[in-house]
Amino acid sequence: MFGNKLVVVVFPAFNAEKTLQHVYNEVLSQEYVDKIILVDDASTDGTLTLANSLNFSEIVSLQHNIGYGGNQKICYQRAIAHGGDIIIMIHPDYQYTPLLIPAMVTMIGNGLYDCVLGSRILGGHAVEDGMPLWRYVSNRLLTLIQNFVIGEKLSEYHTGYRAYSRDLLEMINLDANSNDFIFDNQILMQILWNHLRIGEISCPAKYQPESSSIDFRRSVVYGFGCLINSLQYRLAKILPIRSKRFPA
Repeated sequence: MFGNKLVVVVFPAFNAEKTLQHVYNEVLSQEYVDKIILVDDASTDGTLTLANSLNFSEIVSLQHNIGYGGNQKICYQRAIAHGGDIIIMIHPDYQYTPLLIPAMVTMIGNGLYDCVLGSRILGGHAVEDGMPLWRYVSNRLLTLIQNFVIGEKLSEYHTGYRAYSRDLLEMINLDANSNDFIFDNQILMQILWNHLRIGEISCPAKYQPESSSIDFRRSVVYGFGCLINSLQYRLAKILPIRSKRFPA
């Protein structure tokens, strides 16, 4: 725990058999971590079998694949049900290092931020760390456009390494968001809409064959989704347009 705050780490898992054990061990060794929850999105490899051999606080096995965003919704629901005050989402494919968990916990636990993002861009070594050049360029371009449209200065909107306070997750309507990859972008718009504080921490990222990644076609769909999401946010700011995602 951090002070009197319970720390829960969630794994949205899909076909992570090759890296799950290593990530689990490294997360378990980090200071402050109280519970680890895994939600398996109908993996077709041995992810679930391996998970059952480890000492997770809870394992949720989905019978049908519901998508990355849908998986996260369940992750956060279960983390809150377990009494989590600080909830950290990390991919079990070892693209992001669990070694930053203590720093992310303290940033939220001390009341500095409501959300902390592990940014692959801040350190300036994303391409050197193995991020494909086309992905780096599209990441930077999308972030530049989104910052301009919504009036923010984040270094990255697309990281899958995030920490949230319980209050934040209970304040926003997660069910209003997509079950697909665009969920990550939509939840950031909701956080900004509610005037909650987002902090960033430099995070080296690994790119290896075992790391999960969407293909070029789905990346294009995701990119357009981010732009639409930003425009919806901006319009809601300047016009009396309200929705479940951007309520009054």
